[in-house]
Amino acid sequence: MEHTKGFLNYQRIEEDYEAVELRIKDYKEFVHELTPEQAKQQSARCMDCGTPFCHNACPVNNVIPDFNDLVYRQDWQNASQVLHSTNNFPEFTGRICPAPCEAACTLNINSDPVGIKSIERAIVERARAEGWIKPQIAQQKTGKKVAVVGSGPAGLAAAQQLARAGHSVTLFEKNDQVGGLLRFGIPDFKLEKETIDKRVEQLKAEGVEIRTNTLVGELPEGTKVTNWATTSVTPASLLKDYDAVLLTGGSEQSRDLPVPGRELEGVHFAMEFLPQQNRVNAGVAMPEQIRAANKQVIVIGGGDTGSDCVGTSNRQGATKVVQFELMPKPPEQEDKPLTWPYWPYKLRTSSSHQEGCEREFAIATKEFIGSEGKLTGLKTVHVEMKDGKFEEVPNSEKIWPADLVLLAMGFVSPVASILEGFGVEKDARGNAKASTDAKGGYATNVPKVFSAGDMRRGQSLVVWAIREGREAASAVDAFLMEPS
Repeated sequence: MEHTKGFLNYQRIEEDYEAVELRIKDYKEFVHELTPEQAKQQSARCMDCGTPFCHNACPVNNVIPDFNDLVYRQDWQNASQVLHSTNNFPEFTGRICPAPCEAACTLNINSDPVGIKSIERAIVERARAEGWIKPQIAQQKTGKKVAVVGSGPAGLAAAQQLARAGHSVTLFEKNDQVGGLLRFGIPDFKLEKETIDKRVEQLKAEGVEIRTNTLVGELPEGTKVTNWATTSVTPASLLKDYDAVLLTGGSEQSRDLPVPGRELEGVHFAMEFLPQQNRVNAGVAMPEQIRAANKQVIVIGGGDTGSDCVGTSNRQGATKVVQFELMPKPPEQEDKPLTWPYWPYKLRTSSSHQEGCEREFAIATKEFIGSEGKLTGLKTVHVEMKDGKFEEVPNSEKIWPADLVLLAMGFVSPVASILEGFGVEKDARGNAKASTDAKGGYATNVPKVFSAGDMRRGQSLVVWAIREGREAASAVDAFLMEPS
């Protein structure tokens, strides 16, 4: 870095948010990106460490010191090229990644880390505005055909990389638009869907054929995953018609809470609730939409999906929102000497929490209570960890009034029938069994069938999905181009 004392002279700059009373009136993004001068000042704080822990902590291994230096020098176009060399979709990660790179920043040992995520977003938005993001069309075709099943971030990244390598790629998606949880899970106020649409147009220009409303295989009756397919294809037909098949579907099976009263009207999975609002925002009529308006809402699950339910419930007009977390309340500040450069255990308060939410920790739901088949409340008990197991705290039972309960406790596995349709062996958690070895990585037990993303590794981050999509594409390319 040219500015060798920036980390001493400048403080961390946070991106500004729209005021709460304004942003909860709609579903638009409310984060104000850094100005060019703010981005330059923030990048000046980077120390260009001899060992860049930020680079290692980033799942896609973004070359962070390099693009920081380029931003400081105001060479935005080359900064964009460096950023895109490792990340197909920095506008996604620049919005919704939790930024493990910042936790690993050397400055984070005894100060505030460099705002890497905000710089990343500033770079890609500048690149979009200047028209630097263009289709990269393969100059030569290999004659090989690849089917990519699932159009979340793993599938999108894989399809793009394979098309750029010259293969003919068909991307299959069971819903009416591509994006997976990016489109149907993450609320618009965190990621407006126009951002996805622009990348989809780029993929099409690069030669990717996209087939939406197409289910690959079968879904057992009663399977609660988003599915607006109007046609289907069999695994056998894909194996016959394509030289390789890459399975990149999500870990879509939501973790349930099988306690008494689970069948009551008013108890729903988060992934029944969130996709509906996203579709309404896109102009799709949803007469049976699950709504939080004028209701007391309890969200069970303290992670990102639970936070998304909180933000959406407040925008729908909930009278009160409470979020439950089974684990005890984390410390406000992590023990940096103990945790750095790893992801720290500490209390995280999201923008949705700031919009209005009561948070309860170390609490477990014992029973859903209802009248005439409808939810009216639930019974809880506080818990504490003893000998590695949760035990109930005596005399801690409480009845909570509730009109709507949203289950946001994570995802357990991909839909088993999809993997079974291809004959893919599963691991102990129900995911596709495939290694990430340098040779033979992402290959399943079925010849020419590969798997990546949440379908292989389980529920994870968007940035991990992009990494796996890129690596799996490389593995598929090596397989297809291996001399016969």
